[in-house]
Amino acid sequence: MATDLAKFAEDNGVKYFMISFTDLFGGQRAKLVPARAIAGMQKDGAGFAGFATWLDLTPAHPDMLAVPDPESVIILPWNREIAWVAGNCVMNDQDLAQAPRNVLRRLIAEAAELGMHVKTGIEAEFFLLTPDGKQISDEYDTAAKPCYDQQAFMRRLDVIREISDHMLELGWNPYQNDHEDANGQWEMNWDFDDALKTADKHSFFKFMAKCVAEKHGYRVTFMPKPIKGLTGNGCHAHISVWDAPGMQSKTNVFAGKGEGQTGEVGLSERGKHFLGGIMKHASALAAITNPTVNSYKRINAPRTTSGATWAPNTVTWTGNNRTHMVRVPGPGRFELRLPDGAANPYLLQAVIIAAGLSGVRSKADPGPRHDIDMYAEGHTVKGAPLLPLNMLDALRAYDADAGLKAAMGEEFSAAYLKMKHQEWNDFCGHFSAWEMANTLDI
Repeated sequence: MATDLAKFAEDNGVKYFMISFTDLFGGQRAKLVPARAIAGMQKDGAGFAGFATWLDLTPAHPDMLAVPDPESVIILPWNREIAWVAGNCVMNDQDLAQAPRNVLRRLIAEAAELGMHVKTGIEAEFFLLTPDGKQISDEYDTAAKPCYDQQAFMRRLDVIREISDHMLELGWNPYQNDHEDANGQWEMNWDFDDALKTADKHSFFKFMAKCVAEKHGYRVTFMPKPIKGLTGNGCHAHISVWDAPGMQSKTNVFAGKGEGQTGEVGLSERGKHFLGGIMKHASALAAITNPTVNSYKRINAPRTTSGATWAPNTVTWTGNNRTHMVRVPGPGRFELRLPDGAANPYLLQAVIIAAGLSGVRSKADPGPRHDIDMYAEGHTVKGAPLLPLNMLDALRAYDADAGLKAAMGEEFSAAYLKMKHQEWNDFCGHFSAWEMANTLDI
C-alpha cells in the first residue's frame, strides 16, 4: 500500500513537503507545499509551467503536474520539518514522455518483463570550493598526490562527516568517504539499490551536499572538470542485474561463468550481452552520461598533476583495471567509468538499462578484453572506437544510433537532442579570451 503523505506528515512532525522533479539538463525544480495541502497534491500533483524549466515545452502548453511518488519521501536530516519527495511529471492525464524520471520508470518496467531487475551504485565525486566558485576551499590542500590525504580530510571533516551522518540517519548505509585524486575533491559512497531508488538518492545527495556545504560557507560542484590540470569529477556506476527487486532478490543473474573472456571475470552470458550493449552504444551513450561542453575536458584530458586522469577516452573493457571505460572488479557486476558529475541522475540509470537491454536482446558481444594500462599502452589497441571529442560529436553519435534513441523513447530523444543542440549553439556563440589572445592580430 502506498504511503499516505498526510499521515506521514502527522506521524513525523513534517510541516512542509518539497515536491521535486529533475528536468532534461539535470536541474532540480521544486515547490514547497504545506502538509495541510499534501493530500490533494498526492492525488492531482503540483502544477508547474514546464516551459520555465529545461523541458521541450512552450508557454502555450497546459500545466505540467508533478505527482509525488510517496515511496521516495525523505525527511531533510538538517530540517526535519520538511520532507523531499520525487514527482512524476504528468500532462493531460498522461506521463510526460520526455521527463527523465518517467523515461527511467518505463525502462525499469521493460527490464522487469524480461525478468531483469537492474541494481546500481554510484560513486559521487565533487569539489568543495569557495562560495564564488573560483578556487578550492582549503588553501593548504596543495599536495601533488592528494588522494586519501588524511590531514586535508580532517580540515573538512565538519562537512564530510555531516553529510555522512545524514546518510546514516536515512538508512543509506554509507560505507566510505575519502579525499579524491584532485586537490579539493571528495568522494562519498553508499549501498547499491534498485535503479530508481539509486537515482532518487543520487538526486537527493546532490541537493543535500550543496545545502550542507553552503551551511559551512563552502560551495559544492559536481562539474566534470572545474579546475584545469586536476582530475575531474566522475560518477562511476556499478551495475548488476537480479531476479527480483529490492530485498526479494536472491540471484544475481550477472554472476556466472559465461563463454569467452567475460566468463573468466565472473560474468554470466546475460551479463556478457548486457555489457555488449554498453560497448556497442558507448559513443552515443556519452551524450547522456557526459552531457555538457565541459564533460569532454574530463574524458579527453591531458595528464593531470597527480599523474592520471582516471577517465577513459577509448571504448574498451577489462578486469580489475581502472584505466578502461569498463572495469569488472569482481564476479557479477561491472563498473562503467564513463559518466561524470554532470550526468542527470535519472537519465544515467535509464541509458544504462536501455543500452544493456539492447545488448541482451541482440546477444551483443562486448569484444576483446584488454589487460593493459590504457594510459601507457592505449596506442597499441587497434579497432576500438575513441569516445567523442566534444559534446557535438556525442550528440551526433546519439542521433545516429536509431536503436538507442528508440529505446530511450522517440519523444524524449527528440526533445533532448533539440535542447542540447541549442545549448551547443549558445556555447559556440560566446567569444572567449582564447580567441582574442590567439586571433586578434591575424
